[in-house]
Amino acid sequence: MKIAQRTAANVASIPAPVGGWNVRDSLANMSPTDAVTMTNFFPTVSSVNLRGGFSKWSTGITGQVDTVMAYETGSVSKLFGIASGSIYNCTTKGAVGAAEKTGLTNSRFEHINVTTAGGSFLYACNGVDDPLLYNGTTWQSVNASSSPIAITGVTTNKLNNVTLFKNRVWFIEKESLKAWYLPTNSVGGAAEVLDLSSIARMGGYIVSFSAWTIDAGYGVDDNLVFVTSQGEIIVYRGTDPASASTWALAGVWKLGAPVSRRCLYKYGGDLLVLSLDGLLPLASALQSSRLDPRVNLSDKIQGAITEVTTAYQNSFGWALLYHAKNNALWINVPVGLGVQEQFVMNTITKSWTRFTGWDANCWETFNDNPYFGGDGYVGLAWDGFADDGNDINAVVLQAFNYYESRGVKKYFTRARPSIFTDGTPTILVGINVDFSLSDTAGTLNFSPSNYGIWGTSTWDNALWSSGTIITNNWQGVTGIGYCAGIQLKSASRGLQIEWASTDVVFQQGWAGI
Repeated sequence: MKIAQRTAANVASIPAPVGGWNVRDSLANMSPTDAVTMTNFFPTVSSVNLRGGFSKWSTGITGQVDTVMAYETGSVSKLFGIASGSIYNCTTKGAVGAAEKTGLTNSRFEHINVTTAGGSFLYACNGVDDPLLYNGTTWQSVNASSSPIAITGVTTNKLNNVTLFKNRVWFIEKESLKAWYLPTNSVGGAAEVLDLSSIARMGGYIVSFSAWTIDAGYGVDDNLVFVTSQGEIIVYRGTDPASASTWALAGVWKLGAPVSRRCLYKYGGDLLVLSLDGLLPLASALQSSRLDPRVNLSDKIQGAITEVTTAYQNSFGWALLYHAKNNALWINVPVGLGVQEQFVMNTITKSWTRFTGWDANCWETFNDNPYFGGDGYVGLAWDGFADDGNDINAVVLQAFNYYESRGVKKYFTRARPSIFTDGTPTILVGINVDFSLSDTAGTLNFSPSNYGIWGTSTWDNALWSSGTIITNNWQGVTGIGYCAGIQLKSASRGLQIEWASTDVVFQQGWAGI
C-alpha cells in the first residue's frame, strides 16, 4: 500500500510577459514571457508597464472630430480639428474659439504639408468638397475658378486623397483608377492625369498612395506607390510622368485588400501597408510575397488582426501612428464610436499589446506628441497616468506554464508580483489553470490618495508621494492543474506601474495525479 507524503512547496520566479500579446501560437506552446491577453499594459525591454493616460487638449467642439491635422513650416506649428463640417484651431490647450472654416460636407480629410516659392501650405481634400489650401492665415477652396490659386483640368470635388512626390502635388480621383498631378513646385495649375486602368489587372479603384524611399534617403530610389481596392500594389519610378525617358512602371504586386484610405504610413526608410494580410513593411512584403508570414509586423497577433479587419473593414477610423518618445507604433481599430481601441507594438522588441480607453476617430503627431480626435474634443494621448481624470484599468493573462513538469498536477497557493510604483495602486493576482480564460483575480476597487502639490500644499499637513519603489506582497491564489497562467489586474489613477516578475508557490504531486 502506497502512503501519501506531504510534498514540499516549490517556488518559481517568472519574468513579466515582456514578449507581449500572442494570438498566433497555441495556448500549450507559448513562450512563458508571452501573454494570452494584455490590455492597457505596454511591454518594454525589461518590464511590463501601465500605459500612459490622456487629457482633453481642445474642448468645446461640436460633434465627432474625424480629422486632426498639423500645419508645419519649420517656424510655425498649428493643429486643427475638423468636426461637423467645421475646422477649429486646436493649437493651444483649452476651449476652442469660433470655427475658422464652416460649411464642409464631411469632416474626413486627407492632408499634406507642402512648401513652394509662394509659401508653406496645408493641402486637404475629402472627395466631396473642393480641396482646401491653408497658407498659415486663411483657408481657400481650390477649383477651376478660385483665386488666387486655381486647379484646372479635373473635377476638383472628386479629389479624395493627396500626397507629395518629387516636388509635385498628387491627388486621387475617388472611386477611379485615375491619379492627377500638378506642375512641379506648385499648388495650383493645370492637372494632368495618370490613368492606371490598363495596369490594374483586377480593376477596382485607387485607395491610397505615397512616396516610398527604399534607401531611406531622397535619391534615385524614390518610388510612388499606389494601392488599389483589390490589393494590387502598383509602383512607379521617375520624375516626370509625361516623359517616357524619366518615368517607368517598376512593378505590380498583389497583397490583401487595403483597410481604409489611411492604410499607408511612412516608417523609417519603409512604407507600412495595413491590409487584410496584417501590417506589412512594403519592402519585405514585395520581396517575399504573401507566402511568408514572418515579414508581417503583426504576425504574432494575426488572429486578432484577422478578426477585426473582417468585422470592421469598412468602418471609418482605421489609422496608423508612430510615437517615437515611447517606441510605440499602433493601429487604430474602429470597433465603434466611443469604443475604439489600439493594437500597439513596441518598435524595439516587436511585442504587441492592446489599449482601450482612447476613443479615437483619427490620429496626428504634433510637436512629437500623439493627438487624436474624439467626441467633441481633441485629446493628447500618453499624457500622465489617468484617462481624463479617471482610473486606468489594466489586465494581463500570462502564458500558461508547466513549470518544467508536464503531465504532473500542481496545487498553486500564493503569488507575489514585483511591482515598481510611486503610490498604492490596486493590484490583484489570480491563477488560471489548464487553459481556463476566466477571471480569477477578483473585482478591482481603487481609492486614490490626494498627494500634496508643490508650492501650494502645507508641508507638515500634506501627504507627499515618494519616488518609484518596489512592492512585492504575497497574495493568496487557488488552483489545481497541470499548467497555470498568472492573471494580474490593476486599477490606478495618476500612478506609474512597472511589473518586473512574479514569484509563484505551488505543491507538486506525482505524475498523472
